[in-house]
Parts: sequence; C-alpha cells; structure tokens
Amino acid sequence: MKVIIIGAVAAGSKCASKLKRLRPDWDIVIYTSDENVSYSACGMPYYIAGDISNAQKLIIRTVRDYENKGIRVFINHKVEKILPNEKSICIKNMKTDEVYKDCYDKLVIATGAAPYRNIIENDNISNIFEFRTLQDGIKIKDAVLRSRKAVILGVGYIGIETLEAFLKQGLYVTLIQSTNHIMSIFDDDMSEIVQKYIMQKDLEHVKIITNDTIDKFIGLDKVKKVITKNGLEIDTDLVLIATGVTPNVELAKDAGIELGVTGAIKVTSRMETNIPNIYACGDCVEKYHIVGEAPCWIPLGSTSGKEGRCCAINVSGEVDEFEGVLGSAVTRYFDLTMAITGLTEKTGFKYGFEPVSVIINKNDKAGYMPDVKKVVIKLTADRKTKRILGAQAIGTGDADKRINTLTSALLSKMTINEFLGDDITYAPPYSTSIDLMLTAAQKLSKKLENN
Repeated sequence: MKVIIIGAVAAGSKCASKLKRLRPDWDIVIYTSDENVSYSACGMPYYIAGDISNAQKLIIRTVRDYENKGIRVFINHKVEKILPNEKSICIKNMKTDEVYKDCYDKLVIATGAAPYRNIIENDNISNIFEFRTLQDGIKIKDAVLRSRKAVILGVGYIGIETLEAFLKQGLYVTLIQSTNHIMSIFDDDMSEIVQKYIMQKDLEHVKIITNDTIDKFIGLDKVKKVITKNGLEIDTDLVLIATGVTPNVELAKDAGIELGVTGAIKVTSRMETNIPNIYACGDCVEKYHIVGEAPCWIPLGSTSGKEGRCCAINVSGEVDEFEGVLGSAVTRYFDLTMAITGLTEKTGFKYGFEPVSVIINKNDKAGYMPDVKKVVIKLTADRKTKRILGAQAIGTGDADKRINTLTSALLSKMTINEFLGDDITYAPPYSTSIDLMLTAAQKLSKKLENN
C-alpha cells in the first residue's frame, strides 16, 4: 500500500509518523514545497526575539529522521495537480524544474494555510515580510537586526507575539489594525485591556493605529515608508503583514474535492473528502465547532496535530473520529497572558445564541501571597438554556489555567449551574479559596436568574 502526503509541518508530518507506526510495511511518501519537513512555526516569534538562540532548535524532525523510519520525504517539491481518476499527482522539483507523476493508493492533503494579503501598491520591494515558513522567520530576524523601526499590519496572535519580539530587539513599532481594536478575536471590552496594557507598558516604543490599513509602500529597493488609507505617512525599515491566513485549497478544488461553507476542504469526522481514498487534515480543512454546532475554520497548530493523528488511523483502515474544536488558544505579551475557549459574546450571536456575560477582576491566588497577580475573566452563557458558551481570560496572573478549567465543561455542554459543582483545587499559592472561574460562574448564574 502506498500513501502520498502533500504537505508537512504539523498535520502532514504527524500523519506520516503515526501511519508508519500503525503500518510499518506501507510505503509512505511526503511531498512538500518547503525546505524543512517538521518544525515549530509557533516558536518563530521567540527565535526572532532572541529567546531561542538558533532556528535549528525549532526543527522537530529532519528529512534524515523520517528516512530512518522508512518514510520517504521530498522537500522543495511542489505538487501542481491531483488526478483522482488516475490516482496520481503531478510534481515539480523546484530546484531542477523537472515535472513528473507519482501514483498513490491513498492520498492525504495537508497543504495548510497561506497568508491572507490584500493588494498593496509597490509591494514587490524588499523588507516586506509574511510569516509562514521557518525560512521566513530567519529572514525576518536578519532584517530586524539591521533595523530601528518596524510596522506590523494586523494584530492577532502572530502580530502580538511578533510585537514582543521586535521590542526585545530594540525596535520602535507601529501597529496598524483595520478594526476598532487589536486582538479582535476577543470581545471589544477584553481587547481594550490588551491595548491599554501595551500603551501603559511601552508607550515610548509602540504606536497603535486602528480603523486603518496600508495603501502603499514607499521605497526603491527596500521599504522606507508606508502610506495608510487615511493618509498617514509612517517611516519604517521593515513591514510584517500579519492580516491572517486563508486555507490553501486550490490544489484540492482543481481536483474536484468539495469545499465547505467556510471555503476550506469539507471532510467527515474521519478526515475523508468526497473523493474515495483522498483524505485531508490540518489548516486546509473545515472544522466543526462543538459549542456553535456548525462548521467553522479555526487554524491552530494543536488542532492540526490531532487531525493528523486521526487521519493516519483512518487511512490505516482502523477507525477514529475527530469530533471538532472549541477554538481554545493562548498567547502572551511579555507577562500579560491572553487565553480564550468556546464562543465570545459577539460570536455567540453569530451562532444563534442569546449570550449573557459577566466580567470579574480578581487575584489569581490568595491576596497575601507575594507573587499574587490580577486576572480579568469574561464568562458567557446562553440566556435560554443556561449552557456555557465560552470564556476569555486576560491578566498577568494564571489566566490560561482558568480557561483550561472550562474546556471540559464546554465539551460536556454543561449549564452554568452544573459547572458550579466543579471541584477545583485550592491552596494559597495557586488560587483563591473560591477559584476565579467559579466566582465568575456564581455571578453569571445570578444574572441569568434575574433575566
């Protein structure tokens, strides 16, 4: 049995490794246009910051590591076409320009996501970067070390993590966000906490511009300035475009593979596409939102790994089901943690709920402990069913721990009153006697009773 996997990094490499363990006698082949096969893309901002001394430390497995397992890997090889009727693919060797075909018994598409980018005038000059591959991270750091000023367009997870990295390298940074608030994955009232924290901490080194975007780049061989749609002129030595990503589905679409309502590849819970013997996993596929009970597209490395494992099991002939996602995520800006799971208040409306929320601001441990810090929690539930919809936590204390407390409740579709019975650990160095999330739940339960 021969299995070809298109793409590596998270989902593809996980699928290959798991499949080889399940079926050691099968011929497993990976094709990737990248120069590396398995690395931590999420670690790149910390390499740029100088927290990680060498980019090679981000490489999880090399081509040789896979070959030692009996998995054949072809880097710098771009798959240009899938021919389902022939059960073959067309590949271009990017080093030699040779084009050839390879046949499969089963095919796995793990093409990931590509940076989303609007057309901006004069965007062909140098020192304008996007964040996708390990090589991108290396090039960005090289530019950072020769720069004094930077512009970041788009302030989501990548934008906020790269801001920290640029500041650690001594740059003055201008953030440009097209919406009212940075970190717009959170509700506006929570995003404001992040924005205020950045300005209070780094006012002399950061400028935040909202409701604007870049219209034009100025420079001959290298970017020197950006012009925004609102007419602002900003001097810069480099620009990072972090406006988000889009599922990389053109290859699948051209092969007649069905896309879902989100524009990503539609798959079953077993990672099957609509074409027999073709599977897909990772950032290129549509997800099912467990709370929203509807399709969604939330690209996260942790999800890609789970889907890669599930895909391998089903390709092997065994059975596994990937039930869906909550959208749980966490990031940081220096000592400020931002964490989220489930639906926010604004996304709750989009999924047809009547969200009701409360916000608490409380110590993360007993107030007399020397390292006590603050955490702001926003907890949301549905007005009619009292079902918990999601939570957001931001603070210099243990915010992510509180979010992780809630994930099992979301999977179990708990109501707010059912969650009040949760037996959360307590000791003064770790929590208040009634944990923050339970305090938020008590407050939300009372609010729901009065509505």
